[in-house]
Amino acid sequence: MNDYGLTVQGLTKKIGSKTIVNDVSFDVKKGEIFGLLGPNGAGKTTIIRMIVGLINRTAGKVIVNGHDLDVHFTEALNEIGAIVENPEFYGYMTGYKNLIHYKRMSQKDITDEKLQDTIKLVKLDHAVNQKVKTYSLGMRQRLGVAQAILHTPSLLILDEPTNGLDPSGIREFRDHLRMLANNGISVLVSSHLLSEMQLMCDRFAIIDKGKLIHIESMQETTNMENDLLREVTFTTNNSESASLALASKTKTGLTLEILNDTQFKATIDYQSISEINKLLVQSDIHVYEISSVKKTLEDRFMELTNSEREVSLR
Repeated sequence: MNDYGLTVQGLTKKIGSKTIVNDVSFDVKKGEIFGLLGPNGAGKTTIIRMIVGLINRTAGKVIVNGHDLDVHFTEALNEIGAIVENPEFYGYMTGYKNLIHYKRMSQKDITDEKLQDTIKLVKLDHAVNQKVKTYSLGMRQRLGVAQAILHTPSLLILDEPTNGLDPSGIREFRDHLRMLANNGISVLVSSHLLSEMQLMCDRFAIIDKGKLIHIESMQETTNMENDLLREVTFTTNNSESASLALASKTKTGLTLEILNDTQFKATIDYQSISEINKLLVQSDIHVYEISSVKKTLEDRFMELTNSEREVSLR
């Protein structure tokens, strides 16, 4: 049984002597939301356009739900639903008639029951008979998702899907994607909005200057119980006394920053938090609060991309 909705192997795109995408490989599991991250111009949209067959590949393979795009082109494309940039519709027609128009063009047989189920799934049943020109951007996005999944694809590809959406629209859209993933659809999302991607994705890949530089799960990124250093603030009855007590009892050259009379900050790993707390209590220092700054996707993104740039400059 194939566990992947998408497999990309050695994807490369060259235009003349310039390499736009350089030997990119990754998998998207079934029922997973996979984020494709990178700065503008990194090659994310080029990768998506190659996957859906809008532009030719210089090298590499694309396998969609077990179908090789080079060998079974039609079968592979039938497994894909995509929104590349903003979805476009006939504004003078209702949402329902737009979907009927797409249904007639589909190479798959789409029943009326499937059409109605899809409309309910994206929660557009209250507005599907209104003209699309009256739709908000969020409603257009939902109609775009309905069109993209109407033919029951195994893979949904979205390029910057939350552009222009307000905060409530973004949250609603995120909830829809999670619902689709829970139903077994693989979702590939490209975006530069890191805070949203952190809430949306199960795993992510970072593309920088056409190269894939890192793949990681979101759980690994935000996990507090790892060896990465983080800033931890201790609230005590006396920060000066706490600093002196720790200076006399630690041998590792712990560096503290006194913030005010009762708070100090230390840059330490996860295990050291309890050790410092223990030393403070043993020194009769009252500890009222310990707060750690949780690592974000933005922190990880900057850490990895800056590291890659430093390596390239050597």
